[in-house]
Amino acid sequence: MIPAAFAYHAPKTLRQAVRTLHSYEGDARVLAGGMSLIPMMKLRLANLGAVVDLGRIDGLAFVEPAETDLAIGPMTTHYTLETSTLVRERAPLLADAAAMVGDVQVRNRGTIGGAIAHADPAADYPAVMMASEATFRIAGGTRRRTVSAERMFVDAYTTSLDEGEILVQVTLPAMRTNTGWSYQKLANRASRFAVVGVAALVTLADDGLCARVRIGITGAGPFAIRARAAERYLTGRVVDDASIAKASERAAKGIEFLGDVHGSPAYREHLTKEITKRALTEATGRAA
Repeated sequence: MIPAAFAYHAPKTLRQAVRTLHSYEGDARVLAGGMSLIPMMKLRLANLGAVVDLGRIDGLAFVEPAETDLAIGPMTTHYTLETSTLVRERAPLLADAAAMVGDVQVRNRGTIGGAIAHADPAADYPAVMMASEATFRIAGGTRRRTVSAERMFVDAYTTSLDEGEILVQVTLPAMRTNTGWSYQKLANRASRFAVVGVAALVTLADDGLCARVRIGITGAGPFAIRARAAERYLTGRVVDDASIAKASERAAKGIEFLGDVHGSPAYREHLTKEITKRALTEATGRAA
């Protein structure tokens, strides 16, 4: 299909982009890679007064060290994250997830900022952001602000970004020593979106006990969550098949499971437990 008529803006500065967004009073959307927005417009699921293209603004695509952390620009492509040596060193969980996004064309064009702001319930990055305890720098409001991953994803296709605000930086803490990682998902064969996806970071103490664990889950419910009940159970315990199995049973707590053509709520609940088990097992193996 052909999109409904809309105005197109390609500002050269972030300030111009914010001013343009505000002028449309909620009837404009930011265009990053366009991998989600353009199909929605073609299907007329999104009828907009204007599109504000960020592609001509310098300084929004970067991967840089920020002391021990990792700073990423919103226009950074999935392919860049997949192949970056710095990302592989400091946030290998993100690099692995980036390699599983869509297909080659999507990874070369799509961006991390666009994927996060779109907040598709089945997207890969929200689980990684949850497990990594990422933060998001946001501009365009009365002042710049920083939002945690747990506050960012509010509902399906809904984030804490207000009208006229733009995501300008993603920050991930560097991975701790003695930490293993894993991103596992059951992917839809056509779209490669996650029916259920689980990101896990496991840190082992010198005595082999679990010193710290973070688990992010996507695809199961309307938005990504932290599996806190599973994290609490595993922390301080010997990480073996039995404890991983018991932690994974707790991973489904607090999720309002989705039901659609790809799977019933009961099926997604089963997947959540099973894929959490796989992610924890791989992450523990890498930590050890």
